[in-house]
Formats: sequence, structure tokens, C-alpha cells
Amino acid sequence: MEANVRKMTALYMFVSGIAILLMMVLGLLMLLAQGKMIPLGQDTFYEMMTAHGTFMVGAAAFAASAVMWYFLRQYVRLSFPIFVTHFVLFLTGVVMTAISIFVFRFAGAWTFLYPLPAMSAGMWGKTGASLYLIGMLLIGVSFLLLYLDTSRAIIREYGSLGHGLGWPQILGKVKGYGPPPTVVASTMVSIVNLVSLTAGASVLVMSLINLFQPSIEMDPLLAKNLIYAFGHIFANSVIYMGVIAVYEILPKYTNRPWKSYKIFLIAWNMSTLFTIIIYPHHLLMDFVMPKWMLIIGQVFSYLNGLPVLVVTAFGALMIVYRSGIEWDMASSFIFLSMFGWVAGVMPAIADATIVINHVMHNTKWVPGHFHMYMGIGAVSMLFGFMYYFIRGNGRKIGYADMVSFWVYTIFFLSLCGTFLFSGKVSAPRRWAVHVPEWIPYDRMGAMFAVAIIAAVTVFLYRFFVSVITVQAKQNIEVGPRA
Repeated sequence: MEANVRKMTALYMFVSGIAILLMMVLGLLMLLAQGKMIPLGQDTFYEMMTAHGTFMVGAAAFAASAVMWYFLRQYVRLSFPIFVTHFVLFLTGVVMTAISIFVFRFAGAWTFLYPLPAMSAGMWGKTGASLYLIGMLLIGVSFLLLYLDTSRAIIREYGSLGHGLGWPQILGKVKGYGPPPTVVASTMVSIVNLVSLTAGASVLVMSLINLFQPSIEMDPLLAKNLIYAFGHIFANSVIYMGVIAVYEILPKYTNRPWKSYKIFLIAWNMSTLFTIIIYPHHLLMDFVMPKWMLIIGQVFSYLNGLPVLVVTAFGALMIVYRSGIEWDMASSFIFLSMFGWVAGVMPAIADATIVINHVMHNTKWVPGHFHMYMGIGAVSMLFGFMYYFIRGNGRKIGYADMVSFWVYTIFFLSLCGTFLFSGKVSAPRRWAVHVPEWIPYDRMGAMFAVAIIAAVTVFLYRFFVSVITVQAKQNIEVGPRA
């Protein structure tokens, strides 16, 4: 069984890594087009933008779910068939969604805002829209099955999801530390994503009904709330799943345990609640939203950005301090991810302030914060896990790996800087055509993106070769006994 788990986990990571690399290439093409360095039709640009937004977050979440599953199974009894089913359903949904974009020209962005799927002004038809919506629904169902299984396993082992979050320890009913950090984080992610995916599935089904029966309508503001409740929670859960790699890998490198002390448990409980309710900070420019929801979106965005981040970043510093840690690719990426998380949250909190949001939200400031949060934060966690996964396979991590690590770090920070500075000069996000004043930042970003893609290619090559080499050795060892 262990061999099958490792094979499946490696498959998850490799498929996700290839998808992330391809989406980076699409991002580069969009920057080149905005910088007027290549000709790219506006229709094609928005198709690429739709694919980039949908599949980049989807692939990162897919890989992070494998990280969560791989470590959580040490503490609870998870279903391997569900793990395989998640893989199959996800890829089926991805294929349908990709066909909708690149064959049937669907270009409604990952937000698929109602009634856009059914009212494309001739840019795409019902087939493209329905394939996209059904594909997204299948992807959501695949994750839903996984989180139902993790919830079941946690409840079976600990008695309830509240116990998985350490309520008895927080309330003083049980002395000592709470459940392992991996269990706490997995419980939080399972709760928030059951809410997220239910909201997403609801609006997808309603959009499909409206697509084929236009007379059956829904309130556009309700639809937008459901879409952003789904999107915000799901995208944030990527880093909450990925941080499990931090909790598991750093203690192994430092020989120091990561304990679930009371403040740690309180922080995760706060984020469980706040992550669900703060999505209105994406709707601060919608003046028809109830004012109390916008205030909640702003105030709790400040609060949500700090608890788990502070206890994790501080914990990472303390566990590494004077530990004699071995700095290799895995530990370096894991530590880098803490910086990316902290740095990425700062412009996000600024953007959640209403007076700033009114000026900055529809500019490239938002991609700037999100790329830093995801690329240097969440995706670094995934690369760290990949190098940890192949650690001890007999292959020495070479000079090219460490050079690529620094290239990735420096140039990704530089790319995010071009986005943030573009936001400062009011370059809008989601525009295919840029005026001359914005073009220099697009061109700089494109150059940085080339270096990032080269570095990621090295990471994936190392992972693939290492996994294949280990598998070949195992086959040779098993062969004679067979």
C-alpha cells in the first residue's frame, strides 16, 4: 500500500507541476502581448487569461490536496480509493474545461459571472459555456469527495471536527497540547472548503439551468456573492493545505517537534471562521452590497491575515533558530514560503481597505499581491514538498538546483514588483491592450517570467528523473523475486 501511495502522490505532484509550468507559459505570452512584443488577438488573450486563472489555482490546489492527504494519513485512516477518484474526476473536469476554452473559445474568466456564460455577444456558444461549467462542477465534486473523506476520518479518530480543531484544549477541558498541527490544519481546510464548494456548485448548477432555460433567472448580486465566496475560500485553502508541509518537514530537519499549543489552536479556529466570512472584500466596489457586509469584509480581512500567519511564521523562526538545520532544496523552499506568505499578505491587507480598494482593486496591484502569495508562498511549499519527497533517493542535489532556487526567488519577487508598480501607475488588470505608459512594466515582467519558467523546468526535471530512477530500481529489485 505504501508503494501505491507514493506512486499516486508522485503522479499528483508531477501532473500539477506540468500544469503550473504551462500556465506560467500562458502568463508569459499575455505579458508579451500586453507589452506589444508579440501579436495576440484579444479573443485569444482572454481565452488564455481564463485558462491561466482557472488552471493555475486548480493545479496548485490539486497538488496541495495531495500534500495534505500524504501527511494526514499518518494520523487518521483515509480512503485510498477516494484519493484515486479525486485524481480521475479532477483530470476529467480539467479536460472538459480546457476543451471549452481552446476549442469552443469560452473566455469568461474563472469568475464566469452570471449572466456572462449565456450572454457572450457571439464570442462563444452554449457548448463552450456548458463544457466549462460542467468541467468546473466535476473539479469541485472531486475536491468535495476528498474533503468529505478527510472529515469522516477526523471525526472517526477524534470524535468531532471541533475536537480536530482542539476545542477541548482551548476550553480547558483537556490539559496539554491539541491534535497534531496537520490534523488541525486539515480540519480547518475541510470545514471551509465544504462551505466553499457547496457555494460554487450551487451557482454552477444555476448557471447551467439559466444557460438552457433563460427564463429561469437568478439575482446577479447573489450569483456574484456565491462565486466569490467559492473562489476566495478555495484559493486561500491552497496555502492552508500547503502549510502542512511546513509543519511536517521543518521538525524533521531540526529534530524539534511542532506542538499545537493553545494560541496555535485559537489562531486556526479564528481563521476557520474568518476565512468563510471575509470574501466581501472582493465586492467593495459593488455599491449595491449591504454596507454591513462590506465593513465585515474590511475589518475581518485584517484579523484573518494575522493569526495563523503569525503563529506559523513565528513558529518556523523559533524551530529553525540555532537548530543546526541542513539547508537543502526542501528546507530552503519551505522557509522561503514563509517569507512569500508574509510578504504577499501585506499588499492584500492594504487592498482590503475600502478607500484603497476603490483606487487599486481593478489594477495590477491585485495580481501583484496574489502572485507573491501564491508563487513565493503556496507554490514554494509545493516545490519544497517535491524535493522532500525525493530526498534520500541517492541523487545528489546539484549546483543547477540551487542556482535555479535563487533565480526563482529573485525573479519572482521582481515579477511581483512589476505588477505592484503597474498598479501604482493605474495599469488595469484583465486588459488585453495597454497604453504606452504601461508597456515598460509588461516587458520587464516578461523577461522575469522567462527566468522563472527556466527555473521551474529544472525543478520538475529533477523531480521526474528522481521518481523514475527510484521506480526503476524498485522494479529491478522486485524482478528476480517475482
